[in-house]
This record gives sequence, C-alpha cells and structure tokens, in this order.
Amino acid sequence: MLLERPFWKKLIEDTWREKSIIWLMGVRQVGKTSLCKSIEDIEYFDCELPRTRELLQDPEEFLTSKKGKRIVLDEIHRLENPSEILKIAADHYPSIKIIATGSSTLGTSAKFRDTLTGRKRSIWLTPLLLHEMNIFGDEDLRHRFLFGGCPAFFESQQFPEKSFQEWFDSYWAKDIQDMFTVGKRDSFFKFAELLLSYSGGQFEASKFTVPCEVSRATIMNYLAVLNETFIVNILRPYSTHKATEIVMVPKVYGFDTGFVCYSKGWHSLRKEDLGVLWEHCVLNEILGTLQMRSLHYWRSKNGHEVDFVIPDKTDRTVTAIECKFKSATSDVVASVGKNIEVFRQHYPEGKNFVVASDVGEAFERSYNTIRITFVNPDSLVKHLQKSSSL
Repeated sequence: MLLERPFWKKLIEDTWREKSIIWLMGVRQVGKTSLCKSIEDIEYFDCELPRTRELLQDPEEFLTSKKGKRIVLDEIHRLENPSEILKIAADHYPSIKIIATGSSTLGTSAKFRDTLTGRKRSIWLTPLLLHEMNIFGDEDLRHRFLFGGCPAFFESQQFPEKSFQEWFDSYWAKDIQDMFTVGKRDSFFKFAELLLSYSGGQFEASKFTVPCEVSRATIMNYLAVLNETFIVNILRPYSTHKATEIVMVPKVYGFDTGFVCYSKGWHSLRKEDLGVLWEHCVLNEILGTLQMRSLHYWRSKNGHEVDFVIPDKTDRTVTAIECKFKSATSDVVASVGKNIEVFRQHYPEGKNFVVASDVGEAFERSYNTIRITFVNPDSLVKHLQKSSSL
C-alpha cells in the first residue's frame, strides 16, 4: 500500500502550476518512486527497463500519445539522451505534466546535454520530515535518529545494517559508475564513510589524503560528487571577512542520521549522541521544507559558534539558529546566549532561535540584552517561510 505524503504531494501539485516539467531529485531509496506512484491519475515508466527505453526512442510519437496526461519518467538518466524528451515536452507538449526522477542534480551527468533552464522546476526529496514519522507508524525520535529517514530503513524492526551496505553497493553501481569518474572505488568509499562518521564537523581536505591514499585534488573531487548526489550537505561559513571569524572552512553534514550512525558504528544510542543527531534532523527539516541548500554556519576564531545562519538579503537581517535536543536543561540559555551574544556584536539585526525537541508553544528567554525564542522545528519553519528572501 502506498502511503499518503501530503506535504510532498502538495509541493508537486503547486510546482506543476508553474511548469509542466518537474525534476524530482534525491538519494536512492529516499522514496521518489513511491511518492510518484501515489500521485493521482499518473502513468509510471521505469527507464531502467529495456522496453521503456525502446518505447521512448521516438519522443514525439510517445509524447503525442500522452497529451493531457500525467507521467513519471523514473531514473531518466538511463536514457541515451534524457534531456531531449524533456525539452521537446516542455516546448511542444505543455499539456503533459511530467515528473522526471534522478539521484543527482540535473546536468551532473554528461548525458544531459541541456539542463532545461527555464523549462523545469526542481524538487529535492529529502529523508523523512519529522511530521511524517506518524505516517510511517513510529514517532520515536531515537528510532528516527538510529534508523534514519529513508522509508524502508525507518520501517525496519531491527537495525538494518545489511541494508545500509547494500545501499552503498547500489549507489556505486547505479549512480557513481554511470555518471562520474572518481577512480578507485575503495578510496572513494573510504572517504565517504570517514566523512559521514565526522558528520557535522569542519572539513579539512588534508585530513583525508593519507587514509584514502589520494591527493587533495581528488578529495575535493570526491566531495563535489557526494554533494551533487545529495550524500552530504555543505555549509559555508557566514562572514563579512572580519578578522575574528572563520571564513574559509566549510562544515559537512551527512544527508541522513541513519547513515551517520552506521558509519560511526553505532547500533544503539547514548544520551550524549542525541544532540548531534537532533542537529542533523533540524537541518534536514530546513532544507526539505524550504527547498534550499544555501545555509551557513558561523564560528569565531576564539571558538564561539552558531549552528545555522540564514541571511535575509532583502532587509539585511540575519537569523541565528541553535539546536538543542532538550530545552529544559539549566545551562541552555547561558551556553547558547553567549554564542549568540558574540555573533550579534558583528551582526546586530535579526532573530535568535533555539530549536528543541521538547518545545510545544514557543517561548522567550533573555541572556543579558539578547532575546532568544525557543521553538520546535515546525514553528521555526513557519517563521522562515515568512522571510521574503526564501
């Protein structure tokens, strides 16, 4: 039975009102196929199947037969020239609503000779949003942290260690080999697993060259590939190039808490593990609901840090976001407040938030002259959606 996912279905319907072509992207097994099949009155075509590829050899004949319909072209990068059929559809068959799916950004593969600029809209399907947990029958945050947000893994009754390994094998065979040149498989996956195990930390390419036995240039290529295929999210430091700020070193987050736990070798969670995994989930919530990748963090050279920073270019304010698994601990206001206070010495205008798992109604606390609003992820997203820059 296909489960209803109202947020994503509404996003698809709203996007179709803007353009007839949707590029639905996201990692393997994040739920793209199931979501597409759940759309009302839609025809599904799997481009991995030889008979489908044969059917699409004459794009005009195929599209003429689908006028006025809704169709899915799943794994469209399997076609010899995937951008051709989408371009023809956008220009000559606007009555056809199309969802084309893939595991990377459009244009990553050399097969895409046209990135369809102005002809399509993109939707990035992320791992499960927190409000979707009840749809899949489990609202236990610890389960979401450990098993991750890929639906099949989340629904597992036992830690799906074998499934994680099989996922990596499929990722290499169906995504990497087909679209990228990365050289040695072992070095690439050594880097991927190390990066996931260090998820949430600052990235220094030189730390990976020796264990992966490759050059710094190769490490940077690997990072770009992982980013293009949504395996990692790269956060650049926010700075106006002040002498006291970190300005060059990015932070890298793994795309999913389950894969982070697997790479760390965690089969159960300790209390001290919850904070960093909550931070990953809040990041996923922001990226998925707002469909954005341009998020930042801030860190001073003396160690003060703000988890997430979002500038509003319209009114020149900057939103500061800190993540705490629990809000009711005695040192939260002091520890968060000092970091934000230092940040506000450089960027005085903007709202300050602490996102916690145990907050119902939003409330405010003060640290010296700093006002901090404590919210849950849903309340945070609603605030961010009001921003004219998003």
